[in-house]
This record gives sequence, structure tokens and C-alpha cells, in this order.
Amino acid sequence: MNATPPLLDHLVLATPDLAATVADFARRTGVTPAAGGVHPDLGTRNHLVSLGGTGYLEIIGPDPEQSVPPGARPFGVDALTTARLVTWAISPPDLDAAVAAARARGYDPGTPHPMSRRRPDGTLLEWRLTDSTSAHPLVPFLIDWGSSLHPTASGLPVTPLLAVSATAPDPAELRPLLRALGTDLPLAEGPLSFSITVDTPRGAVTFG
Repeated sequence: MNATPPLLDHLVLATPDLAATVADFARRTGVTPAAGGVHPDLGTRNHLVSLGGTGYLEIIGPDPEQSVPPGARPFGVDALTTARLVTWAISPPDLDAAVAAARARGYDPGTPHPMSRRRPDGTLLEWRLTDSTSAHPLVPFLIDWGSSLHPTASGLPVTPLLAVSATAPDPAELRPLLRALGTDLPLAEGPLSFSITVDTPRGAVTFG
């Protein structure tokens, strides 16, 4: 099995139908993802599963209780026809220093900007993240939870992460970008793909 990427904060499984994908995850694993919260004005909400430690899987899709947002929903969910692992996030010790270091190494991950959502219990979570419009899906964005409680600290159900696997037509093109961010990803040559394998009560299950 391939190793877990260093600094992993979370992986993003985007879907055009959140309820159906959460139900499919529960059916395949025997573990029901916990409701995360609503992203105001973005038209999405999420469910979460811990991957062990401080890593987690975010399942994100359209929120039927919100009106259609003026712009596109995050992570390209409007264009999806099926659930797909679309990207991942790392959490460096110092977000601003990590951005500056990446730029000095020739890669601009984007300028950090603030976001927030409320958990079902009303707790407000606030964070900052980068959002480079030129980012490759296998190159992570950066996130800093600041003083907010990390999502994994709220008693999420757990499916331990066993492996992360990815292929790209030209892995050599991506490795310098990963190094610029101080992280790594097991990469092999092939069609663009991204998958994870988790340990569950029903055995190892892969999502991609």
C-alpha cells in the first residue's frame, strides 16, 4: 500500500447528489458519515469521516435547502455526474510562511482567504485556505483552522486511511509543485486518477 501524504488535512469527495453518496458510503463501509455543515452562499453542505489522526474525508455536494448560488459551486460539483475524489488539502504549521516558501520555489498556491460554516450544533468553524485557479487536482490546497476546533476533534466516525494512490500523464511535471509545498503524493504514470483506500468494518474499501 502507498504511504499517506505528509501534512494531510483532508481529502475531498465531491458529488452531484450528497444524500446518495453518503448512503453509498454507509452501504459499502458500514460507517455512516457525520453531518458537517452548510457553506452559506456557496450552495453546498458536507458530511465528514475521520481517516485517523487529524485527517478526514469531506463528502461535499449541493445543498437542496439553499437557493442556487450566483456563481459555480465549489469543487466543480455542478459539472459532476457521479461522485469523484477531486482534490486534497494540507495543513502546514504556518500557512503564510508555507505560501511564501512555495512562491520562492516557483509555485504560487494562491492567496489565503477566510471561510466559515456552522456545525449542526451551532458551533462556528472558521478557517483560511488557498484557492489557486491554476492548481492541478493532484496538487493540494493549503488550509489553516486557526483557533477553531478541528473537524476531527468533534467525535467523527472513523475509517482509517490505508493508502492514497494517484496517476498522472506526466508525474515529473507535478513533483516540483508538491515539493514547493513541502509535501508529497505517491504518483505513477497513467491517466489522471486519484483514489484512497480505507479500513472499514466491511474490509478495505477504495474510493476514487
